Amino acid sequence: MTDADPHIHVERKVLEAGPEVRNLISSMLGRATDAPSVVTTGCGRQVPYAMTSPRPESVTCVACREHAHREYVRFAEQFERLGRGPLPGVAVSAEQVAAAVERLRDLAKRFAS
Repeated sequence: MTDADPHIHVERKVLEAGPEVRNLISSMLGRATDAPSVVTTGCGRQVPYAMTSPRPESVTCVACREHAHREYVRFAEQFERLGRGPLPGVAVSAEQVAAAVERLRDLAKRFAS
């Protein structure tokens, strides 16, 4: 970890990053989770959590933006494949899957810009 790095990065596990996931876990467990103090980024660095963002407009590290773009494209393709067939026991409609795929592709596009 270096203090000389002025860039804003993205966490390596982009879908697990951000307050939404911590809020989901908190609502499921009834306990609040702490944000980590240091995280591994898409470019492979260890940086303070405060130097990361899940928002494409805030990420200034080019390697992290490329990483996030690839990850969101990959997740969108996985969701799309899952949504093609019937999902026994899953209460998610085809429309909900399509909306999730659209949101993932939009995020991928925003990270590529």
